[in-house]
Amino acid sequence: MNKLTLTLILLFVISSNSFACLNGETKTLKNGFFVYEDDDDFIPNGHSFYVENYSKLILELQNLYKKTKDLDYLSDVGYVLTIQKKYKEALEIYFEIEKKEPNRYSTASNIGTIYELTGENIKALEWIKKAIKINSKSHKESEWLHIKILEAKINNQENINSTFLINADFGNDTIPKSNFTKTERLKLMNALYYQLNERVTFIKPKDNIIGKLLFELGNLAVLNNNNYEAIEIYKKAIEYGNTEKIIIPRIELANENIKSELWKENSNLNRRIYKQETENNYLKWIIGIITILLIIFAFLYMKRRKK
Repeated sequence: MNKLTLTLILLFVISSNSFACLNGETKTLKNGFFVYEDDDDFIPNGHSFYVENYSKLILELQNLYKKTKDLDYLSDVGYVLTIQKKYKEALEIYFEIEKKEPNRYSTASNIGTIYELTGENIKALEWIKKAIKINSKSHKESEWLHIKILEAKINNQENINSTFLINADFGNDTIPKSNFTKTERLKLMNALYYQLNERVTFIKPKDNIIGKLLFELGNLAVLNNNNYEAIEIYKKAIEYGNTEKIIIPRIELANENIKSELWKENSNLNRRIYKQETENNYLKWIIGIITILLIIFAFLYMKRRKK
């Protein structure tokens, strides 16, 4: 196998893997209906729902429930009502499910979420705690953050700090600082992204807690060298009402990091080009020497034959 063939195979494998990772979190209902698909990045822009006809979708789910008595179809009716912001109707559905089959995780979680969206945070906290008891691994193990957010709301903590919410503080210097390992940072990023992505779907600016958490997600993005994402997240934090003075210097820091990365990439590319050109010139020189030697050898051989 020559180098050109090997290179083409490697490029194909790399590109195939890249295309496989283009899409992020998805949501499909029990009837196979595709509700949303998020971008594969750490920018919490919320879900863009694909539903065009809510009434038709709800009717189909209700009919499937009547035929099968499968509570997943009924639960999906509650979900569709929730994304329509028909919270009272959705709650009725979930309480009906709770009577039929108590202690379903999805029921407890959705009731808690609806209570939070309607401002009944004490009830929301009770149901989210119940949901965690049923399944502590759900929502990518991020529900601990949901608890902290609800506790902050219940205590009316307007000037809530990051230590309370996420048990972390990245300092007030231009460069955020952390003692977390890379694994710990990624785990916290996943929790923040998941909880924020759900919230910005339903809660529009401004919101003090969302603004604060977006700022911390931006800090984590910088620490993990995801500078493009960090800039967009910081901007979103400002949109949600974050007024911390350090946020602008950190946007500038992320921009400088991007410039530095581009300079390094350009320098590496130039070095690779120079190395390749040097190797090519060396190869040409070797070929030239061999060609001259062959010509001399052929000349001497022909001259010897004539004698």
